[in-house]
Amino acid sequence: MDLRLLLIAALSAVLSGSWAQQEGSVCIKANAQSCGDCIQVAESCGWCGDENFLTVGESKSARCDDLESLKKRNCAVTKIENPRGGINIDKDKPVTNRKKDVAEKLKPEQITQIQPQKLTLTLRSGEPQTFDLKFKRAEDYPIDLYYLMDLSFSMKDDLENVKNLGTDLMREMQGITSDFRIGFGSFVEKTVMPYISTTPARLINPCTGNQNCTSPFSYKNVLKLTDKGDEFNNLVSQQQISGNLDSPEGGFDAIMQVAVCENQIGWRNVTRLLVFSTDAGFHFAGDGKLGGIVLPNDGKCHLENNMYTMSHYYDYPSIAHLVQKLSDHNIQTIFAVTEEFQPVYKELKNLIPKSAVGTLSSNSSNVIKLIIDAYNSLSSEVILENGRLPEGVTITYKSICKNGVEGTGENGRKCSNISIGDEVSFKISIESQKCPSNGKPEVIKIKPLGFTEEVEVVLNFICDCQCAAEGEPDSDKCYEGNGTFECGACKCNDGRIGRLCECSKDEVRTEDLDANCRKDNGTDICSNNGDCVCGTCECKKRENPAEIYSGKYCECDNFNCDRSNNKLCGGHGHCECRKCICDANYTGSACDCSLETATCLAKNGQICNGRGTCECGICKCTNPKFQGPTCEICPTCPGVCAEHKDCVQCRAFEAGEKKDTCEHDCSYFQLIKVKDREKMPQPTDQSFPLTHCKERDANDCWFYYTYAIRNDTKEVYVVETLECPAGPDIIPIVAGVVAGIVLIGLALLLIWKLLMIIHDRREFAKFEKEKMNAKWDTGENPIYKSAVTTVVNPKYEGK
Repeated sequence: MDLRLLLIAALSAVLSGSWAQQEGSVCIKANAQSCGDCIQVAESCGWCGDENFLTVGESKSARCDDLESLKKRNCAVTKIENPRGGINIDKDKPVTNRKKDVAEKLKPEQITQIQPQKLTLTLRSGEPQTFDLKFKRAEDYPIDLYYLMDLSFSMKDDLENVKNLGTDLMREMQGITSDFRIGFGSFVEKTVMPYISTTPARLINPCTGNQNCTSPFSYKNVLKLTDKGDEFNNLVSQQQISGNLDSPEGGFDAIMQVAVCENQIGWRNVTRLLVFSTDAGFHFAGDGKLGGIVLPNDGKCHLENNMYTMSHYYDYPSIAHLVQKLSDHNIQTIFAVTEEFQPVYKELKNLIPKSAVGTLSSNSSNVIKLIIDAYNSLSSEVILENGRLPEGVTITYKSICKNGVEGTGENGRKCSNISIGDEVSFKISIESQKCPSNGKPEVIKIKPLGFTEEVEVVLNFICDCQCAAEGEPDSDKCYEGNGTFECGACKCNDGRIGRLCECSKDEVRTEDLDANCRKDNGTDICSNNGDCVCGTCECKKRENPAEIYSGKYCECDNFNCDRSNNKLCGGHGHCECRKCICDANYTGSACDCSLETATCLAKNGQICNGRGTCECGICKCTNPKFQGPTCEICPTCPGVCAEHKDCVQCRAFEAGEKKDTCEHDCSYFQLIKVKDREKMPQPTDQSFPLTHCKERDANDCWFYYTYAIRNDTKEVYVVETLECPAGPDIIPIVAGVVAGIVLIGLALLLIWKLLMIIHDRREFAKFEKEKMNAKWDTGENPIYKSAVTTVVNPKYEGK
């Protein structure tokens, strides 16, 4: 074994002895060059800061390993760098226990429904941090409700029923909250063709006939949110119906303005409800092209004198855009639509979180009940959402709802069937997979949909070890001061690499040094299995320490050899430089070819019956007509018995087809006659091939013989007596035939007689029956004279 193989064997022994527990370790695979790089690989990785930890020839990345392996490799516990993350709660105001009937009224900003309010998380890559979040629906929580109504002509009768909505809804909402405000807005359509008629007369009155309608408009904020129900009634009663040409309406324009114009609408940081009432469909992004409007909606407020002024300039908003704005402004939407458009708005509801759909009667008479039911449905469910996550950060939720019901995955974000005063909790886990590029803290917000309260989570990232702060810049321990000595190793300056920062990246990239790392002037540096450092290949480490790359160009390895039965080198050898070195008695590219011949021995002791060669323990028959494990089967051969039949017959019995040429054709075997079959040799007594034969001659007589080859001599044992069948006995045959004929005749006669008797009896019975049924004349034949004469003695008195 040459020196290279000895080195490989020694290295394998070291790896298998000291790194046995780290098979599959991601820490080793990462090839980390500093403590900061190491702790970002996984939360199980640690860095040994002991200056004297490495042995001769070990790379700097060997300092990064799982904690147990570092301890087994004799790294002192005090020298192992393994920083951990943590959680610090900065603001933890308890949730509010509020009663409606208490005289003291709290302002909305004084009510707390979510706890805690601010946390700081210290995250290490791969190590999740989990905290609890509590939510409780406060009693008597303020509500702002904005009623947005379609004022196209088809909603004329609905407007009449909405005129008294303010005071009626105020009265009904007293059962839910004592702090309720209501506002009103209306919409029709964009004021351009083809949505409305732009003729001067239609711009003044878009309705036909004698109907008096107001000019068409896109969106109008009629009443800012107020707690005066009478004012709502007065202003709504002054509203007039308008009209447009197409069926879908411009409601999305109105919803967008209601959401983003917080000051004009008067939204407070309380529960915000938007009731969208219509009996038609809606236009959305892209439909504006019909009117020559191509600019996407900018999502900004454009109300002047409470009128939307940019409907002719900006396209309708998209559904996704609306979802974003409604969520950003914590608005919960209630779609009060007629039954005809229920399916459409239910599909829309599935796209807009915290929204509900109610069936509006044909004249909106049930609008108050619809609003109350929808509010109860929306407020009984809490759904958590979070803002944009930094790159590499993930968040998972687990909910603990009423009665201990738990939810995970998407269901972990929400709890349903929550009543006022109910308290639910969530377990939120945040994990970072890598350190952000700038390393600065990040802030994410978590809040329940439809609520203004939120949890601020500050994320601090562990991007380096504590020992890095004690580093020695331009240290003499690093080659010519080209690195910072920290955590027991050199952290190279920019442009330098190597264990002691002894190499320049500029030099390494030069063609001359790279050429030393290319085999046979190829294009692959270090065979793509290593890095070229200062003109020398440093081979990569494998996830399994027992698997190594080796060679000057890292062109060799001990795990890419041929396999057999899913085993490297068939389990009968070891892999060296991608070739199997087989154990004794094995050969082949995968050491799967056995040199043993025991499996090729036939019953006669010959290898493959002398008809083939033994390869890898299997017979390869030289004559293609023979097959079988030992070449004993010949499906196409005529058979030994049939082949020698004629010669045996002519020599033993002087008969057969070769009777005349027997001496010439049949002298190739030695004939031995025996008296009976028991004297013939048996296969179990012989160590050479033996075939028993039974053949028939022209006279249908059987003769028995054996054919065998012993010591190159063909031997035939034949029973000297033929076994001929006896002739038939004529007398019994004739007697049997005669007896059969007689018996058959008698049987036929008996059957005929039986049939005749049955027939006669049936006829007689029939006659008797007819006789009984006959009606005979009982009078005497007048010409009949009886042969009997009766004489009466008159003197006879019977005495």
